[in-house]
Amino acid sequence: MKIGFIGLGLMGEAMSLNLVKKSGHTVRVFDLSAEKVALLRDAGAEAASSIREVGESCDVVISMVPKSEHVQAVYQELLPVARAGQILIDMSTIDVAVSVELSRQVAKTGAVMLDAPVVKSVPAAKDGTLGIYVGGDKASFEQVQSILACMGNNIIHLGDNGRGLVMKLAHNVLVAQIQNGVNEMLTVAHDFGISTEDFATAVSYGGASNFYLSAKLNALKAEDYSTAFALDNMGKDIDCMVRMIEPKGIKLPGVLNCQSVYNFAIANNMGREDFCASIKAVKLRAH
Repeated sequence: MKIGFIGLGLMGEAMSLNLVKKSGHTVRVFDLSAEKVALLRDAGAEAASSIREVGESCDVVISMVPKSEHVQAVYQELLPVARAGQILIDMSTIDVAVSVELSRQVAKTGAVMLDAPVVKSVPAAKDGTLGIYVGGDKASFEQVQSILACMGNNIIHLGDNGRGLVMKLAHNVLVAQIQNGVNEMLTVAHDFGISTEDFATAVSYGGASNFYLSAKLNALKAEDYSTAFALDNMGKDIDCMVRMIEPKGIKLPGVLNCQSVYNFAIANNMGREDFCASIKAVKLRAH
């Protein structure tokens, strides 16, 4: 079996390296950055010159790119060479409707498409401990589960095409809402002379204890917004959630509030910082 991997950004690079090290299969990679491709080639992967070449030569093709339009561009190259027996796995976080429509187009070729977005960020991608949410044909999922296990240690199949993405968006927007609560109450604590350290210790004594605050405590104390998961990307995920629920008439004020915080942060040039930089947006809006 030959595995293709398209998209060698912060996450894709780490994920594809784990495939090279653990899968026992040939891994062929492509990215617009020749430097990224060279890095993977030096680690033992084969370099492809185009997306089409990956599609033509690989039995399983994984993509990990930023946005819906990027996935659509990738699949524009893959669809003409997709074939029966091939499994295409998109691990990007994109609009559910876009992914479902692509899965229908893939099905017409005889190939199968799975959506398999991931949770956690770069350190987990490097360690191979991502969470992976899968939507699509269950038998095909079972065929590639060992491949996914090279990149993640918690993997769940959630149903038809698009369901992996629904769960990923639900997960990330829940994180954003927890984060917003932390940011708002930390703003109150600071205004009343309570330090970030004391705030976190006190929170840990009660029901408000949460993983986000524990995981980001050192960064929040140091005001270190070095990027593990970009604020831009969380903003994109919230926007995807809003587009997903609007046609169903679902009204969620908390989601819209988070969207307004992230829109403000992005408008104020915080988008390339880590998503914990959203606390700066909350503080600016609070005073």
